[in-house]
Amino acid sequence: MDDTKAQKITEEKKDEVVEETAPETPVAEEKAEEIEAPNDPEIEAKEEEGKTEEAEAEPVKPHSLSDDAKWYIVHTYSGHENKVAKSLKQRIESMGFENRIFDIIVPTRETFKVSGGKKETVKEKIFPGYVLVKMILDDESWLLVRTTQGVTAFIGAGNKPTPISDKEVEAIQKFMATEEPLYKASFVVGEAVKITDGPFTDFLGTIDNIDEAKGKLKVLVSIFGRETPVELDFLQVSKL
Repeated sequence: MDDTKAQKITEEKKDEVVEETAPETPVAEEKAEEIEAPNDPEIEAKEEEGKTEEAEAEPVKPHSLSDDAKWYIVHTYSGHENKVAKSLKQRIESMGFENRIFDIIVPTRETFKVSGGKKETVKEKIFPGYVLVKMILDDESWLLVRTTQGVTAFIGAGNKPTPISDKEVEAIQKFMATEEPLYKASFVVGEAVKITDGPFTDFLGTIDNIDEAKGKLKVLVSIFGRETPVELDFLQVSKL
């Protein structure tokens, strides 16, 4: 009898131990829920909203018809470049071609021209006889440009006008905008000139070298029977 009672008491104690430890399981589940809390739908919604706002903050450039246009080279009669540009602009406006022909450039650059001992600033044409036109090429726009007075042809392979790249046009525009002008002299190497200023005034000499970038030239002057090179400014000499 004593052994049977002892066995029952032992089994009851085991049941008590199991019942006391069982409640610990929900605590572990609560901790697991706490760890997974960052996946809260509200937080995810805010993150998605933030991404949407960042995407909306980037401006979208609207497409323009001029984006489809290309640059073409138009040949004109020499000396008629500005007249062609002016006439073409007037025809574009009067015939309503503003949505197909967008820009016209006569490539020029400022230079100093020295003539008769005087210096003046002039616009020198970089490509005499040529005009650049930015346009959407079709039969009608081609005809409008081609029939403009002073225009002789489009430049291209065969009868098809060939566009030039934007990079080439940008290079031309940068060259046009160069701040330091060049000197344009009307002298030639080997030409006889008279010195009009400086220690050799009234001496005669022959031009040996011309530096248009600096506006200077070397003149061979006869001194004591020997030709001596003298560096002079364009304004210090004159033609005979």
